[in-house]
Amino acid sequence: MKLDDRKKARLVAKGFSQVEGLDFNQVFSPVVCFETVCLMLALATLENWYITGLDVQSAYLYGKLNEEIYMEQPKGFAVPGQERKVLRLWRALYGLKQAGLAWWRTLDESLKELGFECLKSEAGIFFYKKKGINIVISIIYIDNTLFCSPNKAVVDAIKMQFMHKWECRDLGEPNEFLQMQITHKGCAIHLDQCTYLQKVIEYCGMLNAKSTSTPLLAGYYAAKNTEPVDADLRSCFQMVIGSLLYLMLGTRPDIAFAVTHLLRHAANPSQDHLNKALYICGYLIGTSTYSLVYNGGSGAGLIACTDSDWGSDPTSHLSQTGFYLKLADGLISWTSHAQKTIAYSSTEAEYMALSNCARQVTWIQSLLGELGYKLKAIPICSDNQGSIFMASNPVMEPRSKHM
Repeated sequence: MKLDDRKKARLVAKGFSQVEGLDFNQVFSPVVCFETVCLMLALATLENWYITGLDVQSAYLYGKLNEEIYMEQPKGFAVPGQERKVLRLWRALYGLKQAGLAWWRTLDESLKELGFECLKSEAGIFFYKKKGINIVISIIYIDNTLFCSPNKAVVDAIKMQFMHKWECRDLGEPNEFLQMQITHKGCAIHLDQCTYLQKVIEYCGMLNAKSTSTPLLAGYYAAKNTEPVDADLRSCFQMVIGSLLYLMLGTRPDIAFAVTHLLRHAANPSQDHLNKALYICGYLIGTSTYSLVYNGGSGAGLIACTDSDWGSDPTSHLSQTGFYLKLADGLISWTSHAQKTIAYSSTEAEYMALSNCARQVTWIQSLLGELGYKLKAIPICSDNQGSIFMASNPVMEPRSKHM
């Protein structure tokens, strides 16, 4: 059942029976990151770009296989009198381990024939730029594609060439991408996952549950479960926390700390961990209409903010890093995670948080630079004077040389 209530049936190969080295070698297929999608939508809002979408029908079937693979004839479709024969696959089929990679290679070759180039900073972004022609950006996630450009005529022409190569469904001005709803309101774009969130709440059996005011209780610490693994409990917890992780990565930075805090215990969760995951669902019930807003009229450029606590984990004594980046007055990138090493002071913890944020800022600069944007220095906001001094003045002192 598709999101628009269409029903689809597919022949799926038994990929679990494939043998590595014989039936497949490489299987990794790159996809665009959520934060890159947010960045492109914020950029499109600021630049007042035209956005249109396509959905490639049965995309994997276009992928050419390099390996020699055979499969049994599907039940009910065997050729009479030749039931003992098998089929050789020349194209990828849903279920094959290398199907995604085969489609990606085919897509990459075809886009290059159309004049597109793939960004080095983000494999899921292709751009088309020729002298005298406005830039066209293509955002690719498997078979879902968005085209952005200031020139509608150029986009429509390229889109027709794209549709000539493959059977596609023209989505027009997109209302949804990766289960994120896109709503245009004047010069602003609103991004939310309300429909997906409703399905998560329904699956968790919390349709009639009361809402909570925070994602987690103040001061809560998820202790490690020392009991033997409960397979049923683990499966249930992983389903709930995985759904919340998808929401957090897409449009809900407000639950980032709560989700990543519980995610550490996905291998052996306790009943308390599951209860707290459902507690996050209670918070989402009360905030189900929240959305990210990118205001094109604001003219707001890139800015980053970072913070850290110090040794908040009573078991590992690791500090927690958090940062976000804003563009067009809306969040485009955010994270909350435990630091890799123990900090000996709050200054060191904040300095490591600055370092993590600076790497993300550098990646954003690189990505936008490939699109032709020459950026000045992007400001990073921090509230710790010691870390700000160390970042601004690379002077080694006895108390800080170990960093």
